Amino acid sequence: MHMGEQQIFNIMIEFFEEDEWDFQWMSGMSVLTMAFSGKNGKWTCFAQAREVQQQFVFYSVLPINVPKNKRQATAEFLTRANYGMIIGNFEMDYDDGEIRYKTSIDVEGEELTPPLIRQVVYSNVVITDRYLPGVMKVIYGDQTPADIIQEIESQEDDDDLGENHDTYDDDEPYEDDDTQPPSPNGSKPH
Repeated sequence: MHMGEQQIFNIMIEFFEEDEWDFQWMSGMSVLTMAFSGKNGKWTCFAQAREVQQQFVFYSVLPINVPKNKRQATAEFLTRANYGMIIGNFEMDYDDGEIRYKTSIDVEGEELTPPLIRQVVYSNVVITDRYLPGVMKVIYGDQTPADIIQEIESQEDDDDLGENHDTYDDDEPYEDDDTQPPSPNGSKPH
């Protein structure tokens, strides 16, 4: 690969360095690997530059593989979680039970910028962190996938409304501490 052919990879490196992520380059590939600590767990992430396709892809790989006897219920949970997702989706490998959340952007004919990468990366880790406890409940608990999704998404609705949702005024700017994404080590940036 020539230097001019690595534009996405180079801007990807620039973003993760500036954002102070601790990452490793997977030798011979346009892929970086890194760890992320959220409120609900720790997992491995992969950032991939697809130069020919002019795409940037970011994956969060959940820290547990789903046992065979829980894959059907987990598939239902992930399908319910994916329904209505705007940015990204969950995927499960039926052969080994690996679950990952994928976000991506196609920049054909345009320039990939650090703010675009930031949106792809942080929307990914926020969603992964929100749904990770639900995956664990499906694997280790006895609630139905539908009940677990309802529980997660009703909390999400409450969070979206903020503390003063009864007195929300469209003329007032909406402020919420959760609008800033967490940093890779789990703390919020200042």
